[in-house]
Order: sequence, then structure tokens, then C-alpha cells
Amino acid sequence: MTDTDTDPPLGPRRTSTPRIRLVEMVEPVLAALAEGDTETAGALLGTDLGEHFASAEMRWLSRYRLGQLRAVPSRAGWLAYVVVDADDGRAVGHAGFHGPPDERRTVEIGYSVVPELRRRGYARATLVELLRRADASPEVATVRASIRPDNAASLATIAGFGFERVGEQWDDVDGLEHVHERPSPPPSAHREPSAHRER
Repeated sequence: MTDTDTDPPLGPRRTSTPRIRLVEMVEPVLAALAEGDTETAGALLGTDLGEHFASAEMRWLSRYRLGQLRAVPSRAGWLAYVVVDADDGRAVGHAGFHGPPDERRTVEIGYSVVPELRRRGYARATLVELLRRADASPEVATVRASIRPDNAASLATIAGFGFERVGEQWDDVDGLEHVHERPSPPPSAHREPSAHRER
């Protein structure tokens, strides 16, 4: 399930590609966010977390990832990250994998940008970083992205990165999703395409 920039931008749109870093949500961070305690979570992460991170959606996701991590601690590093703007230090979204590589050596990615910061390049920058991490792992052979067929922004974000539609599935939250996959690492050295930009 991939949630990206479907809302119109608020405020000035940035003209350069943002630099981001992914900060892992370790167990104490997930536990704090599951309770809506963004102050504690932000202190542990070293960044300020806005209202989005106290939302019901974020509390649900944090509880879910916390349960995954506590059930199988070896999942650490393959679950959830806060996306931080590397230049100004603010949290701009969250991202991660649905879990470690499965028996097919496949990982599924997911990412979401804070609503008021969408359409500024953060989703694409996050995708690049997630793919870089997957491609660097010898345990991963395939990266998957599951996207609603009407989510034009998410489809535009993955365009040009080697993803191909391989099927469809039903998600209890999002309904029908098309499943896209790409080999990891790709057959040839990956270069971010310039012809497609996040919309």
C-alpha cells in the first residue's frame, strides 16, 4: 500500500529536489506514537513532529508496526522510518517496508508525505532512498509497490524506476490495488529519470 501526493500543494512549491534522510522508528518511538505522544517520539528521533504524526491513522500504523517488531525483533530496520528534510530538519512524512524480505526475497515499500508538504518532491526522494536501501541488500531480489489504479500521483512517482504491473489485490483499507514490481538491484545501473517529475 503506497500513499503519496494526491492533495494540492499549500504554500510555495519548491523548485529543487529535496534532500531527505530516513530515521528509523525504533520500539520506544513506535510506542510513543501509538499513544499519540509526538513530543516524546520527536525527542527520541531528534526532530519536531507535527500534528500529522498524532493523527488516528498514524497511531494505528504505529501500533501495527510495534506489534510486528515485538513479535519478531529481527524485523528491525525493515519496518518504519520518519522522513526528515536533510536541510531544515523537519519531519515531512513516514516510509518503510512492510517487513523483511519474504520467501521470494521480495520487499514491499510504503510511504506517505505530510499533507501540507505534498507535491514538493518528497515522495520521489523517499522512493529513491527506499530503493537504494533495498538494492544494497543481498537479501532482496524484488521490490513491490501496491497502488490504487486511481492514484495518479503514486503511479507518476514510480514511473521510470523499472516497475511493471504484475497483478492486482484487494486491500481492506484502500480496496483494489494494482501490484507493481521491479528487480532489485535493477539489471542496469539505476539513474533517476529526468523525464518524469512528481505531480
